[in-house]
Amino acid sequence: MPESSYETKEGRAMKLEFLFTPTSDLKASLALYRDGLGFTETWREGDATVALAMPGTDVQLMLDAHAPDAPAGPLFVVDSVETFHKSRPETLAVVEPPSEIPGGFLATYQDPGGATLYVMDQSTDAS
Repeated sequence: MPESSYETKEGRAMKLEFLFTPTSDLKASLALYRDGLGFTETWREGDATVALAMPGTDVQLMLDAHAPDAPAGPLFVVDSVETFHKSRPETLAVVEPPSEIPGGFLATYQDPGGATLYVMDQSTDAS
């Protein structure tokens, strides 16, 4: 199976970890992806976020009910969101600057074509 990580031209690792998929109805989304399509639940955070393993890839589907109107998009994991943020390409527009989340930091960007991408780290995760 191909590795889903990438090294930036500065030599920093950037791994596609999740396909972030907002939902207004987590129960119905789980019924489709887990029960209907057979994806395997891998973890859950509270009552609003669930990750599911998808067949044929290391990338997981992350269903999230916190902000159902947020754009869906790839979520990349990096060693440091702050470092990524400071050295990102100029054409990567900031939608939300780095902010603390459970276990680390998250930032949201938009590419020149309008697609949203998320970048997170796990810098404060105790595990």
